[in-house]
Amino acid sequence: MNELLSMNNKVLVVGDVMLDIYYKGKVDRISPEAPVPIVSVTEAINKLGGAANVANNIAKLNSIPKLIGFCGNDINGKILKDLLNENHINFSLTETTYQTISKMRIIAGIQQLVRVDFEEKSTINSLIEKKILKEIECQLNENKVIILSDYGKGFASENVCQRLIRMTNNNDKVLIIDPKGSSWDKYCGATIVTPNLKELSEVYGAKIDNTDYDIEKVGTEVLIKYNLKYLLVTRSEKGMTFFDKDKIFHISTEATEVFDVSGAGDTVVATLATALASSRPWIEAVKLANKAAGIVVGKVGTEPITYNELESSFFELKENRKIFNEDNIDELISSLKARKKKIVFTNGCFDIIHKGHIKYLQQAKSMGDILIVGLNSDSSVKRLKGESRPIKDEAERSLILSVMEFIDYVVIFSMDTPYELIKNIMPDTLVKGGDYDMVNVIGREFAKETVIVPFIEGYSSTSTIDKLSK
Repeated sequence: MNELLSMNNKVLVVGDVMLDIYYKGKVDRISPEAPVPIVSVTEAINKLGGAANVANNIAKLNSIPKLIGFCGNDINGKILKDLLNENHINFSLTETTYQTISKMRIIAGIQQLVRVDFEEKSTINSLIEKKILKEIECQLNENKVIILSDYGKGFASENVCQRLIRMTNNNDKVLIIDPKGSSWDKYCGATIVTPNLKELSEVYGAKIDNTDYDIEKVGTEVLIKYNLKYLLVTRSEKGMTFFDKDKIFHISTEATEVFDVSGAGDTVVATLATALASSRPWIEAVKLANKAAGIVVGKVGTEPITYNELESSFFELKENRKIFNEDNIDELISSLKARKKKIVFTNGCFDIIHKGHIKYLQQAKSMGDILIVGLNSDSSVKRLKGESRPIKDEAERSLILSVMEFIDYVVIFSMDTPYELIKNIMPDTLVKGGDYDMVNVIGREFAKETVIVPFIEGYSSTSTIDKLSK
């Protein structure tokens, strides 16, 4: 699969929709009326919250969400709908007599000082419930994955949950539930539920220590009790634990710095759903969701993950990230180009590294953002140089090149020439060393420009080897 996530997959999102309001400013003094800070507001921002934030995350991951929920017939309901339209999110929000659920946060710098909630305890009546279920049923065939975002605000009644579970199971759909509350009877039979540690403790009925042992014990009990196919527990600094039938996977956190966990759960379910809609295996989808959560907690406020952020993180954190084979670089190249990096490519055998190589490679690096070095495999070196070569095998040669700070990636290729590799990469600049005629440079038609860099006289691998043999 060339793309990290396929584009234009449809995901249905249903649940409690909210408006997040942020007042940002600075604190210079304490109020004379009470021992509280005075915030001088410099900026007011409205953002999509709850299930609407889930839909926004999906949209930013290059997929197509459809949002079903309800809101009030008030000014915040209008703001909410305007935001959905601005973000190109298709929605069906039934208006009720209740006010639109809104959360106001007061922030000084990057510190949240207080949150003010505007909401009424509501239960949807049978007419609204019937309308919502009808809309969900109409959308079911078009969506492979459905998310139920339950914030305990009235949407996810027992009837809605159980009808939704039956619909998804009968039509072989994936239903992801982001849960709320201490009773999960209404979630029985769902594909997967994604609690955090606090939510898992609530349904278990006792506080759970954030250890692998306790999570495995409680998670297994919950999985069986509620007849779930899968369970995904988010564990803050401990990462995630994924239950897949009789297998349990512990996945370390990807977060480097945590500013704000607002909306992190929304990002997890949105990324998981988008990955599954892209036909990613479950464990891969979970790992992508984990990476996404690690990115979004480094932001301030309810902020969605973007496709480019996720893709960049995926490759920056990849093990052995500097050394690739020619058949596994498609995703790397897509990521670099999505970030508009200027790619420079050169190639060679690099059997005995000498001063000429160093100067040549440093000069190549100066021509762009990313230097990719194509390295002839052992078999191709033998065909080009003879049975006595290479002196060092491809593992050692690639390792030596990879530790040079001015080389970003090393790609081992097996053909005698790098023609197919250059065709695949399509670099901005193709650099060749030596006395090549421009017209004879292999693969130059796939580069925006080709540059010939003369070697330093007196330096070559062949002459060095000859001296050593004598």
